[in-house]
Amino acid sequence: MRDEREMLELIVGVARKDDRIRAVYMNGSRTNRKIGRDIFQDYDIVYVVRENRPFYEDTGWIDVFGERLYMQRPDEVDRCNGLDVDFDRCYGWLMQFRDGNRLDLHVVPIGEANVQDDRLCVILLDKDGILPEIPEPSDEDYRIRKPTQREFRACCNEFWWGLNNVAKGLWREEIPYVHRMFYEGSHSQLMKMLNWKVGYETDFRVSTGKASRFLKDYLDDEVWNRFLETYIGGSMADIWKSVFVMCDLFSDVARELAERRGHEYDAEEAEAARAFLSHVRTLPRDAASVF
Repeated sequence: MRDEREMLELIVGVARKDDRIRAVYMNGSRTNRKIGRDIFQDYDIVYVVRENRPFYEDTGWIDVFGERLYMQRPDEVDRCNGLDVDFDRCYGWLMQFRDGNRLDLHVVPIGEANVQDDRLCVILLDKDGILPEIPEPSDEDYRIRKPTQREFRACCNEFWWGLNNVAKGLWREEIPYVHRMFYEGSHSQLMKMLNWKVGYETDFRVSTGKASRFLKDYLDDEVWNRFLETYIGGSMADIWKSVFVMCDLFSDVARELAERRGHEYDAEEAEAARAFLSHVRTLPRDAASVF
């Protein structure tokens, strides 16, 4: 497996030799000094080019980066899914190589290059001085933000209301629907609440990473193990169990932040939503009315 030095020399070397490429910058986890290196870290690279079209019309040039196991062209996928994508503003290749390395490479025209929007950006090459000076990389933009009372209230409301959809999906035994409503609704709000808990305990100076992947590092074992139990399985019984574990955990953390951090928690709303959930759990499949 090629090491970081070899990969960066290759990436920059390709750019130096190609007159169409005027600058190179990198962002992502490899520029974040707070994240340890591991074998799965990819290289998030942007080539600033004169024009995108020659690069995406004849893609044989990417073979220079090594033998690929497989790859994806995300912009092509987005366009196939009906999204409005402009290849001439940004185009990319996500490449998994046979030696284990992964390169997420994008090309953008000079007018679209903006290294100031991402604090985890590092300039690797600038042939013409077209990129502005930027500070040392920092994860500041990705740190947990202190919630306002309005945000806290909205999180709680969305959590409890989302369970209405989960409940009716479970009664109907519509498992695919339940999974979607569960994870996109209430469970995502639990994640938000747990991040706020971490934020308060660290003076909002940390990031738990993409998809909260470092959340375990900041929660005690008891809370973390309860959190793991909120992930649902395929059977009705397992799902109902995880739902109520999630309710208990969310309620405990929300009450903690209300009591210790000055937020207002609508206990009446929570109790009503949980009572409805419990009622639906015992509602016969042939019921003619919800109540």
